[in-house]
Amino acid sequence: MASTAEKIMTDAMKLPPELRAFVAEKLIESLDIPDASALPQKWKKEIHRRCVEIERGEVKLRAAGAVFARAYAKYSATQYEGRLHNKSRT
Repeated sequence: MASTAEKIMTDAMKLPPELRAFVAEKLIESLDIPDASALPQKWKKEIHRRCVEIERGEVKLRAAGAVFARAYAKYSATQYEGRLHNKSRT
């Protein structure tokens, strides 16, 4: 198996950078995605619906970093304010 992996790596390193990036991305995705056949049909339909909306430009995508930063700011502030409010009651 090691020789097969070594050959794959050697061949992959000969690819142009954009193709190496594509291969790397697909390999990483394969680690994160559970077996698609195990997904309930309801979720498969939902995923398909959302992909179609994105492809048609019907939804506005936002950068994950910006979404998380906003959520952290909102909920961190809310939790902090809640602690201040609770302390003022005692």
